[in-house]
Amino acid sequence: MSVHTPIHNEDIAAVFDEIADLLEIGDENPFRVRAYRNAALSLRSFGQDIPTLLKQGEALPKLPGIGKELETKIREIVETGRSTALDELHRQIPAGLAALTRIPGLGPRRVHALHRHLGIETLDQLREAAEQGRIRTLPGFGAKTEARVLEAVRARLDTGRRFRLATAMQYAEPLTKYLQQIPGVSQVVVAGSYRRRMETVGDLDLLATAAAKSPIMERFAAYGEVQEVLSQGPTRSTVILRSGLQVDLRVVPKASFGAALHYFTGSKAHSIAIRRLAQRRGLKINEYGVFRGEKRIAGKTEEEVYRAVGLPCIPPELREDRGEITAARAGRLPALVELAHLRGDLHVHTKASDGQHTLREMALAARDLGLEYLAITEHSQRLTVARGLDAERLTRQMEEIDRLNEELDGITLLKGIEVDILEDGRLDLPDKVLGRLDLVVASVHSHFGLSRERQTERVLRAMDRPHFTLLAHPTGRLLEEREPYDIDLERIIRRARERGCFLELNANPRRLDITDIYCQMAKAEGVLVSINSDAHRTTDFHNLHFGIGQARRGWLEPANVLNTRPLQELRELLRRTM
Repeated sequence: MSVHTPIHNEDIAAVFDEIADLLEIGDENPFRVRAYRNAALSLRSFGQDIPTLLKQGEALPKLPGIGKELETKIREIVETGRSTALDELHRQIPAGLAALTRIPGLGPRRVHALHRHLGIETLDQLREAAEQGRIRTLPGFGAKTEARVLEAVRARLDTGRRFRLATAMQYAEPLTKYLQQIPGVSQVVVAGSYRRRMETVGDLDLLATAAAKSPIMERFAAYGEVQEVLSQGPTRSTVILRSGLQVDLRVVPKASFGAALHYFTGSKAHSIAIRRLAQRRGLKINEYGVFRGEKRIAGKTEEEVYRAVGLPCIPPELREDRGEITAARAGRLPALVELAHLRGDLHVHTKASDGQHTLREMALAARDLGLEYLAITEHSQRLTVARGLDAERLTRQMEEIDRLNEELDGITLLKGIEVDILEDGRLDLPDKVLGRLDLVVASVHSHFGLSRERQTERVLRAMDRPHFTLLAHPTGRLLEEREPYDIDLERIIRRARERGCFLELNANPRRLDITDIYCQMAKAEGVLVSINSDAHRTTDFHNLHFGIGQARRGWLEPANVLNTRPLQELRELLRRTM
């Protein structure tokens, strides 16, 4: 980074994450490691751009987990573009080791073991060691782990880096605003997989309309975050940002904007299917418009493009050639769920376990965002790292919830718990305790490596418990970090239908669990999905919009979503599971 390069919350958080990784690889104090990780989470969750606030002379907002020492480090990164703490760690620890921690199945401790015992420092060395069967010889690895690591490394080397949607958004939004302010520019839209709200994106496709003499291409190449200009022309330029994200900018005529937006939004399969419809009508569709012979008959808007082939406009999130064209032709496109439809959030943590804010603070923040109810679901006792609640502490929190409900207007707190599903399928608190709650959110937090049959049976047994309401983050995945555990979600969804319980769509952008495909499957089976933030701090409620994007990709309508219900109707549905 240079001092003149714009820096965002994500950049500071990435520095803190790398410091934490390197500290852990170096077997440093776990409390220091956790401090940096918590600070990174706070930075990513904060809704405003901290560097902008500091440059405007404002004080650093009070963020959970960030004291004076870390505040000093944040200011250093913002002012100089560097971190002396990270530079020092780079001198001590090989640079490639931090990248190895991003391979699913490998954390800093395993990377430490690989480096110490096998001298591995790079992805190529890791692949070679796995192919030679040397990784399985290390304690705590084994043949299955080695196979998973090899598969993940090959996939990473073949496909290159992808960015979570939330990370890409931190770069896309300020770049879009920057371009919109350039003289002569009329509109700028991010197309591609970003617009379709895919979980991760490989690059950004920007479309713009601009006057002929607009300096948009020159200003784009001169943008402060550009690390390398790959190409620059009058209508198309490609750059690599300092973050490694590639950005393509195309300037198109207003008469072609809708056709170009449709073409570059994709998906490829959807676009091919639309072009085939056009061919049957004697038309040709490309990024320049809809043509009959040499005459352009449509293309200014996407609505025109779809109308030319006899279809209503299909929402970008559905454009995957998974039945949307048939549904559009039959007039059966879903009226997709929107953020405004959500009335509450059913998976929230406070300072009582591993959250960062009090019960009152979380309630007021949810109310300020227009939510009508909030389920407080701390971790249960088994998850000691999260200071999980035992029966006594849970009882005290229930009493506190009663007091707050008498006091607060405009928001109702529901009594819940996020209880661990144990290896044998039991829940981590007795039925007599769980029966006093409004809902029980159940999760797998351990034994991820069970076989498909054992993992599935484990969850099915948990679902058959008398006080089971909602299966949270059903596959346990962390995007770009941890693969989902092996589980038969088709059986899980069918059991949820039989049992009358629900599945979560966890809106945390690191999870987005369940996938769009399983959202569709739940909808087909009549199983309601709850779009929850899994909030650990007040700013996490903003993650709900990522869950909405995933739900829309999964064809969900308001009627398919549990927490679009008014409170009284919700209570009735919850009572049936308890």
